[in-house]
Amino acid sequence: MADGAAVAGRGRPSRAGVAEDPVRVWRGLAGSHVLLDGFHALKHALRFDARIPVALTADKPAVLALAEDLAPDVTAALDVLLAETDEVTLRALVPRLHPTAVAALAVRPSRAANLGVLERAPRSAPVVVLDDPRNLGNAGAVIRLAAGFGATGVVTTGTLDPWHPTVVRGGAGLHFATAVERVDVPGLPAGPLFALDAEGEDVRGLEIPDDAVLAFGSERSGLSAGLRARADHLVSLPMRPQVSSYNLATSVGMTLFHWSSGRPDRLTARQPEA
Repeated sequence: MADGAAVAGRGRPSRAGVAEDPVRVWRGLAGSHVLLDGFHALKHALRFDARIPVALTADKPAVLALAEDLAPDVTAALDVLLAETDEVTLRALVPRLHPTAVAALAVRPSRAANLGVLERAPRSAPVVVLDDPRNLGNAGAVIRLAAGFGATGVVTTGTLDPWHPTVVRGGAGLHFATAVERVDVPGLPAGPLFALDAEGEDVRGLEIPDDAVLAFGSERSGLSAGLRARADHLVSLPMRPQVSSYNLATSVGMTLFHWSSGRPDRLTARQPEA
């Protein structure tokens, strides 16, 4: 992180040894880097060792005060990393500016590195699969949940890009806390595949192993035929009659909670942050 912080907070050294304007650095990197939209996304990316070459804000003292209140562990890093610019310039770079008036660009982890994490054996936590998801916000919420439960990773099938800026915004920067990739069904990580389906066995009577692959169908059409055919177990969530479905992130959260409930040593309970 030290190199990235030096780039953004003090100006990026050019070949002539003259500090480069952080706004110019942003413009040069914007098309190839991950947008971290808002304080919480940047905070989480810092905590999980994202490489961040540039970070901008329209009010650095306010951001540092927010950090001191909510995340003092990253205050010093933010003090070095953040470069201040005017709000008009910042809104031109990030049209949908977060209310905290801070944004950064991060280096996306390599696909090879993420796939290596997903395929590593033995796994100590499940992989979550979103089978052809359609809603970018839902995908982001799932990644945030998976990171909170310490899942090995989240993979998507289909056309949705799990690193789309709207997904990263919904995930609050926690893409860097778990392995996030898009794969096709034949390329899913190894492990017993538990697919959520209304016709499946009640999850409350099952033990989900640490190396499980947990698959959730799309918001409208459910599991694809290819993934359903590959499933080792069809699993259902308890639901009151005449209630048609749960939100995708809710389904993932319920399933991961069931997995984690017999493993109190895996997670330390904390009050949710603002």
